[in-house]
Amino acid sequence: MNFINPFANNTQLSDLSALLGRIGLSLIFILAGVNKIQQYEGTAQYMTSMGVPSELLPLVILLEAVGGLFILLGFMSRLTALAFAGFCILSAVLFHANFEDQMQAIMFMKNIAIAGGFLMLAVHGAGNWSVERIICNKVAANKQPE
Repeated sequence: MNFINPFANNTQLSDLSALLGRIGLSLIFILAGVNKIQQYEGTAQYMTSMGVPSELLPLVILLEAVGGLFILLGFMSRLTALAFAGFCILSAVLFHANFEDQMQAIMFMKNIAIAGGFLMLAVHGAGNWSVERIICNKVAANKQPE
């Protein structure tokens, strides 16, 4: 086993890790999107109180719910991960920049950390256990000469 890079020559470990990483990154947003649907009025009021137009709420729900599913499934993951990285940074600045409140400071850093995870996903892709890989394999199989 390579202790410097345990993923070298171990595609199953790499594939499993990429899948678990996508699950971890996606679930918080899928659940948040569903929660925003269930608590639509309260979320809209909170956004307005923070100076963010509540008319953006449907876009936030769309990104969180649909984008979260895209990340989970590994579909359009690089582009979706970039969108989420920006979303995490923006929401950190807009909603959690009160560093005098320790909880808000922690939430700010959590958003920055999640953005970092999304940037890693954007660079490295969804991995082999993804819808993207299935699509790529089918396209490649159709292009092979007979």
